[in-house]
This record gives sequence, C-alpha cells and structure tokens, in this order.
Amino acid sequence: MNRATTFNSKNFIEINLAMLLLSTSGPFGKFITLPVPLTIAVRAVLALVFLALYCKFKGISFAVHSKDRWAIVLSGLLMAGHWLAYFHALQLSNVAIGMLSLFTYPVFTSFLEPLFLKTRFQKSHLLLGFLVLLGLYFLIPDFSFGNKNTIAIAFGLLSAICYAIRNLILKTKVDRYQGSLLMTYQMIIVGVLLLPVYFVYDIRLVGEQWQGLLGVALITTVLGHSLFINCFKYFSVTTVSILSCIQPVYGILIGALFMSEVPVLTTIFGGILILTSVVVESIRSYR
Repeated sequence: MNRATTFNSKNFIEINLAMLLLSTSGPFGKFITLPVPLTIAVRAVLALVFLALYCKFKGISFAVHSKDRWAIVLSGLLMAGHWLAYFHALQLSNVAIGMLSLFTYPVFTSFLEPLFLKTRFQKSHLLLGFLVLLGLYFLIPDFSFGNKNTIAIAFGLLSAICYAIRNLILKTKVDRYQGSLLMTYQMIIVGVLLLPVYFVYDIRLVGEQWQGLLGVALITTVLGHSLFINCFKYFSVTTVSILSCIQPVYGILIGALFMSEVPVLTTIFGGILILTSVVVESIRSYR
C-alpha cells in the first residue's frame, strides 16, 4: 500500500469516527429534558472548559488574526442557531425525525459552496441532494403544521441552514487554525450569547441531568466537532456534508438500543435513501 493510499484511508477512518461521535447528539438531545436554551448554554460552557484545557495542553496558540475575527464570531452565532433549532426539533419529535430533518443540510451546502468558495458546481450533487429530500419526505407524508413532527422538521431545516453556512465559513479557516481552537472560540460566543438563560431558568435542574450534559459536551462537542472541522482540510464541504448523512443511521441505532425508539417502516425507508447518497458520494470522492 503506497503512502497516498494510506493517507486517504486514514482520512476516511477519521471522518467516519467524527460521524459516529457526532451522531450521539440526537440521543443526548432527546435524553436531556431541560429547556433547550439552558441545555445549550451549559453544553457550551462545559465544552469550553474541555477545549481550552486541551488547547493549553497541546500548546495551541489562542492568537487569531484580526481579519478572521468577524468570520469566527459569525460562525459562533450560526452554531448557536443550529444547536437551538436542532434540540427543539428533537424535543418535539424523536431521534429519527430530528436527525434526519437536520440532514437536509448537504442540499443547502451543495448549492451554497460555489457561492462561498468559488468552486465548480457539480451536477451529481443535485441527484444526491434529491435522494436526501426524498428520504425526508418519507419521514412525514402528511406535511400539516397542525402536528409536532412537521414543526420539528421546520426547526430541523432552520438548523440545517445555519449548519451549512457555518461549515462553509470554517472551511476557509481550517488551513490556518486547529479545529479545536475554532470550536473554543465558538463555545465562547455561544456561552456569552446565552448568558441571560441562567437568570430565566432554574439552574438547579442542571445537577439532575449532569450525565447527559457531560456526554453531549465531551463526546459530541469536544471530540466530534473538533474532528469534524479538521476533516475540511482533506475534503470539500459538500463531500463532508454528504458523507455525514451516515450520522442519522448511527443516531437512530443508538436511540433504538438505549432509548427503545424503534423507527417505523417509512422512517427506515427514508433513512435507506439518505444512506444511499452517502455510499454513492463515498465511492465517488474516494476515487
């Protein structure tokens, strides 16, 4: 096996590990029953502590060039919007619908990437995006705003848009900064933005659910997101986005095993369509 093949294999192992870690967000989000803003605020603070300690231990400089500051601030604001909308979707529905609705974001990414990064638009992404949307359709055939699942999907779409734009912004920064450093600054912004929630909600409730909060902060945020951002060094944002559609599959399996949330047949069929887009893009990008 030559050096190039080893390098590619290592990158694909890394990105799949990132997807597995990130997939825990759905089960954790459903497991934690705190008000969503309070959950996100605590998650950001805990993640900030872990990330800052890691950066200090690894000797990563906290210096950021002045021309990059506003982009990083904007990415933090989008991260807050992504998390708030996503966790609302999870609380209104279930792990399967919450996660699969979020994963329309590769569709948004494929259309936005040529605008943000001046890359060539690839027509194949239209087909892969269509498969993702078709999979979403089978989650809820009845798109009525009178039921919680439809509202959950609306929150999932909002989360997807925020996530897609945030990823495109960070794609332009990963060559200069470590993923853990970028996540550190995003957690600072999210934490500051949500400071008022500590005066609105009863923070004594946090102690009752410390296990879930610690898990989503350390496993999903610190390990998963940092590894995910580093993947932008080796793959296009659209490719990473489409490959990450494996996350709902992992998340649904975790939800079924540990939370007894077994998806119905239409949800499974929708998941199969989404997984198909993942396999196709994996083969295409690897070649």
